[in-house]
Amino acid sequence: MTSDVSRLIGYYKSPLGRISRALVREQVMALAGDVRSKRVLGLGFATPYLRFALEPAERVLAFMPARQGASAWPREGPSCTVLCDPLEMPLTDAAIDLTIAIHALEHVADAEELMRELWRVTAPNGHLVLVVPRRRGIWAQRDNTPFGQGNPYSGGQLEKLLRDHSFVPEAWRDALFVPPVQSGLVLKSTRFFERFGRLFGPAMSGAICVRARKEAFPAIPRRKRAERYVRLPGLSAATARNA
Repeated sequence: MTSDVSRLIGYYKSPLGRISRALVREQVMALAGDVRSKRVLGLGFATPYLRFALEPAERVLAFMPARQGASAWPREGPSCTVLCDPLEMPLTDAAIDLTIAIHALEHVADAEELMRELWRVTAPNGHLVLVVPRRRGIWAQRDNTPFGQGNPYSGGQLEKLLRDHSFVPEAWRDALFVPPVQSGLVLKSTRFFERFGRLFGPAMSGAICVRARKEAFPAIPRRKRAERYVRLPGLSAATARNA
């Protein structure tokens, strides 16, 4: 199930949404590193996490899938948002230095085809930052947040998907140890839950964050799309009649 854009915006305006954005953004920024003069792409619904790149990056784009819908971003200045098919992005080969994909991989119908497309648009030695719900995490078991929608992943599944499509994982981080409940007491104790959860290891986290580097050659070539036969009606010229 894909969350529509209005629900995503509503979630990130809620107290739990603001907390989860802050916690995940810490990990995303650490994995992204220095983005000065880079071409940055946000895929899925990544705009809550892209503001740090607006000024230093050469260019920032936010691609949102048609099934989800799109919203203008940022609020100030020209919009960087593009509504498109994530399996056929309107970009030339090797156009992007860094892709940050959030609420993207778990919602796409063909994850392997998405990885091929990400490999195509990523520049040589470019990077991909993925954030996905952890399969056995409590966030994936609750459908009251966007992290409880779509197909969650385990760390092993995510690593295999990356390596099978010529992306080498370089760094892993975990996020969202706080329970996904709209409780004032829980939200006020966010840092306690984060520190306490990390004592028990990654299994207690709700999201997996990984940075991967593009390898020079694709492990799996892109599928050739079947040509579609479209039958057009036979049209013949007709003399115009005066009314």
